[in-house]
Amino acid sequence: MTNDINQGIPKTYFDIDNETKASGFTMASDIQTCSLLKTLASSKPSGKFLELGTGTGLSTAWILDGMNSNSTLISFDNDERFLNIAQKYLGQDKRLTLILSDGEDWVKNNLGQKFDYIFADTWHGKYLLLDEVLEMLNKGGLYIVDDMLPQSNWPDGHQEKAINFIKYLESRTDLTLTKINWATGIIIAVKN
Repeated sequence: MTNDINQGIPKTYFDIDNETKASGFTMASDIQTCSLLKTLASSKPSGKFLELGTGTGLSTAWILDGMNSNSTLISFDNDERFLNIAQKYLGQDKRLTLILSDGEDWVKNNLGQKFDYIFADTWHGKYLLLDEVLEMLNKGGLYIVDDMLPQSNWPDGHQEKAINFIKYLESRTDLTLTKINWATGIIIAVKN
């Protein structure tokens, strides 16, 4: 077994990747994580998907690639410059709604929504407003986070935040979760 990506790569991936590198955005999900996101997305036909932190749309492209035609994805980010890259390459997909918003504002204004799949790739929904975001998860829904292994771009004290986050997820009785020491460190949880 290898870490090679043997499934189809989204058509827009390399264009988005090139613009991501040119933009200076350094927080994009790695290709292994993206491949997993696609695989997990395919397990939720007609699903309602949420991505917290679009960035430039690299992971968004993979999630869309795994979704069927009856699924929908809401993805938001607070940086218009990076969100514009996602809009340029993915905005024509009718299953996708891209939103320019602060994470706290979006979560607090959408507490009544429910989702089958949540990829939390920003502070809100991971380190902030976690309980609120987990309440948005349907029973049987997937909650996915990456960057749980120490990263070179982590600020001082972030490792302690990550450790406390993991301990909190493990303490919840409404989640069944697996921690994967692979890619950038993945946690996949299912709502009981």
